[in-house]
Amino acid sequence: MGHGHSHSHRAGGHDDDVEVAPLPRTILLSVLAAALVVTVVGLLMLWPDGDEVDDLQGSVSFAGEGVTFPEATVDEVAPPCANQTEPREGCGTITVTVADGPDEGAQTDVEVPPQVSDAGLAKGDRVELIRTPTTDDQPAAFSYFNIVRGQSLWLLAGLFALVVVAVARLRGLMALLGLMFAAVVVGLFVVPSLLTGESPVPVAVVGAVAIMYVVLFTTHGFSVRTSAALAGTLGGIGLTAALGAWAVGATHLTGITDEAGGVLTAYAGHLDFQSLLVAAVVIAGLGVLNDVTITQASAVWELRGAAPEMGRLQLFASAMRIGRDHVASTIYTIVFAYVGTALLLLLVVSLYDRPLVDLAGTEEIATEIVRSLTSSIGLVLAMPLTTVIAALTVPGPAREPHTAG
Repeated sequence: MGHGHSHSHRAGGHDDDVEVAPLPRTILLSVLAAALVVTVVGLLMLWPDGDEVDDLQGSVSFAGEGVTFPEATVDEVAPPCANQTEPREGCGTITVTVADGPDEGAQTDVEVPPQVSDAGLAKGDRVELIRTPTTDDQPAAFSYFNIVRGQSLWLLAGLFALVVVAVARLRGLMALLGLMFAAVVVGLFVVPSLLTGESPVPVAVVGAVAIMYVVLFTTHGFSVRTSAALAGTLGGIGLTAALGAWAVGATHLTGITDEAGGVLTAYAGHLDFQSLLVAAVVIAGLGVLNDVTITQASAVWELRGAAPEMGRLQLFASAMRIGRDHVASTIYTIVFAYVGTALLLLLVVSLYDRPLVDLAGTEEIATEIVRSLTSSIGLVLAMPLTTVIAALTVPGPAREPHTAG
């Protein structure tokens, strides 16, 4: 009777209820400890020089000398002009009152693109202006720069955090803390290291691994199950980096597809843009990779807790059936995420008088294809890898109890 009670309690899936043998636990934790040491060494070796970072950051002038960007309050929004080639008076402008700077309180009219007028801009909204000083004691000239969206963005971020904590509770709070740590790693290590010319792929891999160590353990707790998921995640990161390097080289992508690439070419021409593209692929795939590996490790643990007599091969096969469904849906997530980011590009391409198949090899579209396919391949391969690690880590099948008679 006590044996049967133990099995029903294991169905809860807690790690404490599935006792892992010392040998597989020791091997798994030793491998992760070695990987952690390599990661720490990589962080120390690739950590950017602070003085060099200070010299680079802010080294490119955003505007001309004396140009400032004061905020202003919208007083009136004129309708967009019907004919942009021949604008008429009383359209395509907004009337604003300067809210800060030497011209505080001054009212002026500034021209705005038609999409700004159509974006719902109304009286009381805030905009950012470009103030260009003039000579001969003439008043400064103002032009439109941007809509101030800080308050709305903070409200959206607060709503996101509130919903996450309300639904996922402590796990959600820990996930948010892990996300903050990831932002710190990217902001203090990845971006500065890349700017100072460190090799992009090692920087991305080291940064990604450091993030995963903290994110997985803080969100899902310190356990052998989480350790198995982490091992699968590290393997997935390595596979994605290797596949990305091969794919970018095989397709001869330059890594420069937009205005940001042009700016970097002009002011940071020492950067390896092909490797930067591989680094972007590695970092972009972290979220879904983490999702798949933790799900697979949890599936193996739950199956073992629910069916202690199940053989390892059968356990692996059962977990793989769960993983296939998960991977199939996750691939849609990856592909449609990239389609969403490239939607405007797809609309532009559809206007051209050439078939989409012929244009698929252009730099812009081929880059999105390589990103989505590389991330998907790394994700798919990480699923069985994690399943194997978890299936070898959990206890072997329990023997059926002998019954009298």
